[in-house]
Amino acid sequence: QEQLAESGGGLVQPGDSLRLSCTASERSFSTNTMAWFRQAPGKEREFVAAISWTGGTTKYSDTVRGRFIVSRDNINNTASLQMNSLEPEDTALYYCASRNFAYLSTEVSDYDYWGQGTQVTVSS
Repeated sequence: QEQLAESGGGLVQPGDSLRLSCTASERSFSTNTMAWFRQAPGKEREFVAAISWTGGTTKYSDTVRGRFIVSRDNINNTASLQMNSLEPEDTALYYCASRNFAYLSTEVSDYDYWGQGTQVTVSS
């Protein structure tokens, strides 16, 4: 069973950048779709970004498109989320997730494996 571990969260000011990383335990990582979700207090978990197993296709939510960049390194079994121009509304617990299918789903229920999350707080 694949295990995922996020890192890189923290407290930043509006306009700052932050890079999250997700390390996977299994070699199957290289053939899995990877995604990032986030959950703010009192809100449902929402889709942020996803990347195909080749890294050639990406998808973003409307709220982060143009500010966030998702990438992956299949040699080192890692996925990353570069977050730029952060806003207070980006404050949330960020999760990485993976699924064994090629379609870049935006649905929480479509992902098989999840990390424990890393907290991102954007505040002045």
